[in-house]
Amino acid sequence: MTTVIAPSRLSAGKTASRRERRRVWSLRLGLALLTVLVAAGILGLFWTPYPPEAMGVGPVYQAPSLSHPFGTDRLGADILSRTMAAATTDVGITVIVVALSFVVGSIWGSLAGFFGGWFDYVTMRVLELLNSFPSLLLAMLVISIAGPGVLKVILVVAVLPLPDYVRLTRVEIRSKKTWQFADAARLVGRQPLGVLFVHLLPNSLGPVLSYASVNASWVAATVGALGFLGLGIEPGSAEWGSMISRGQNAVLSGQWWVSFFPGLGIFLLAAAFHLIGDGIADSRAKGGRA
Repeated sequence: MTTVIAPSRLSAGKTASRRERRRVWSLRLGLALLTVLVAAGILGLFWTPYPPEAMGVGPVYQAPSLSHPFGTDRLGADILSRTMAAATTDVGITVIVVALSFVVGSIWGSLAGFFGGWFDYVTMRVLELLNSFPSLLLAMLVISIAGPGVLKVILVVAVLPLPDYVRLTRVEIRSKKTWQFADAARLVGRQPLGVLFVHLLPNSLGPVLSYASVNASWVAATVGALGFLGLGIEPGSAEWGSMISRGQNAVLSGQWWVSFFPGLGIFLLAAAFHLIGDGIADSRAKGGRA
């Protein structure tokens, strides 16, 4: 007996197959890009072709060549060396900021969603206050008052996405705290904090993880923007945004490589996290449909 498969079922199978391939390649490409950038940053801690802060290691505005693969800038500094050193700074700041926002926002949102009451009310008012200021303008204002520095950039930029982390976790906890597995944990004698952090929070982190990878793209761009405006790390230090600012006038006169390579670094870092987030979101959607 011959089994006839409906065309609609074949079409749905092909669509699911394409979606699965897209998810896998999105994750692979994102992880590959991130691995390359992290490796460049780690290598930049121990070795660069030339000292990153050294000037006059080559002719001024030398185009990419064998001796200087990324060329040199207006001070004769080697752009490849500075780009590698900047990878250490930008990738490190991005990862630390996202990790800090993720941990603080998840804990804060969990407590607000689980206990509710006055703590939840105060939390929502604080989040509304934070959201009332444009993120980049608030970061510029605080850093311009406090002064540049890696630690200041990390703390300021980590505060900006906190409302989103808190809201996502709060909603997930509020929706799951009355589920049967939470009630079962209470019945066997779990304390409230045990129910929250052992049972509820681990089962509520899916949306937060998806947002964290996308938020990392925004963090990478924001750190670069602050560096471009001279509000990032200390002036003269290797950082992709400040390197773009340092070479912006050279682009108009044809020395495109001065800003191109640090700009490419920011683009690849943001793209890597975006691709990873896209793959995670597709995985969650697939799990939800299953």
